[in-house]
Amino acid sequence: MSNREGNLEAPTRHPLDWKSDDFYDEASLHKEMERVFDICHGCRRCVSLCGSFPTLFDLVDNSSTMEVDGVDKKDYGKVVDQCYLCDVCYMTKCPYTPPHPWNLDFPHLMLRAKAVKFRKGEVALRDKFLSNTDGLGTFAGIPIVTQTVNAVNKTRAARGMLENVMGVDRKAWLPDFATRKFRSGAADSRPYAVKNGTLTPGKVAVYSTCYINYNEPGVGHDLLAILDHNEIPYVLLEKEACCGMPKLEQGDLAGVEAKKNINIPHLAKLAREGYAILTPIPSCTLMYKQELPLMFPRDQDVQTVRDAMWDPFEYFVQRNRDGLLKRDFKQALGTVSYHVPCHLRVQNMGKKTVEALQLVPDTKLNVVERCSGHAGTFGVKKEFHATAMKIGKPVFKAMANDEPDYISSDCQLAGHHIEQGMEEVGLKKAQLAHPLALLRKAYGI
Repeated sequence: MSNREGNLEAPTRHPLDWKSDDFYDEASLHKEMERVFDICHGCRRCVSLCGSFPTLFDLVDNSSTMEVDGVDKKDYGKVVDQCYLCDVCYMTKCPYTPPHPWNLDFPHLMLRAKAVKFRKGEVALRDKFLSNTDGLGTFAGIPIVTQTVNAVNKTRAARGMLENVMGVDRKAWLPDFATRKFRSGAADSRPYAVKNGTLTPGKVAVYSTCYINYNEPGVGHDLLAILDHNEIPYVLLEKEACCGMPKLEQGDLAGVEAKKNINIPHLAKLAREGYAILTPIPSCTLMYKQELPLMFPRDQDVQTVRDAMWDPFEYFVQRNRDGLLKRDFKQALGTVSYHVPCHLRVQNMGKKTVEALQLVPDTKLNVVERCSGHAGTFGVKKEFHATAMKIGKPVFKAMANDEPDYISSDCQLAGHHIEQGMEEVGLKKAQLAHPLALLRKAYGI
């Protein structure tokens, strides 16, 4: 074992060997978990990040030996259940990530444990249901059905039944379904000339994501309006499915592969044609930039898509550096409390949303860089909702600083979670607006 403290090099990631027999061997998994847990127990730097680490350290401290060898391996699952794969421990805290000789990748170890659990059939029907975003999306786009479902979901009786039957906490915020899907209502691009920059392609393909398509299409329309204002021609994917992140979080890796097989051919074609591919949800961007390339390291189409994938504000900032982004802002935004989502932080591209909003004159930003606790489906589950609110409490308080006119997050789920948390702790209400909506408002379009 190395006695070197920390890394002098940037963290790197090994491909995920998820199709090998050893990956699903429970004895091999427990051996690796014991090794990693022992390192974490000796460090404890990540204790404040999420529930996994306090759970682990409590198990160790309450064991007969007060070491990891005293923890019953049946309790390892308690640590796994608290991990929602935000990746922050790996990217911002852990001093033992590769290339350090200890080769510690806590999130991908938790993913392996979730995959073993899924293969054994130990994942609840509720979790499979919540991760099937394309299936849930069938409620969207049919006005009468959508309005009925949305109305029923707001009643105390329905929420009580949803909690008792499905384990969805009755207090947790749930998104409405859109009466018209984004892809159905998206405006066609006007025939602008393609203006490539040194840093940016001059044409864009929009991967709308499940959430934008089925729940909040307005965010997608904001993106298209900004592209149109900047005379950037765009297309939508001919066909798309969920990126697979909800299934990844359940350990359903075969389900991830099925989604990949639908999406990648369409995305790779556009990437080879020179499009910048924009995804307005950070988790989806991360899926194509990191998780799929690590799951399919020898799939050239996956790697091609990775290289063409952009966060919208990453693209706009680079477009500005190319001298090709319009800065004819007509309206100041006042004070904005902006939350940096975990899945944006770990893309290692800096605070591009902050850089873009700082271009708007007379706009003050209060930037909060800490996990909100929502984490996809984690925050709506009965057994974890209170934990999610507890994790988010420092964020709720920080977002209230300077009495903002707007609160905002690139992750709209986190934004609604923060809005709910601020209300529950009695903080002054501010209007929730996605950063794309704010940029559109600043343009006056």
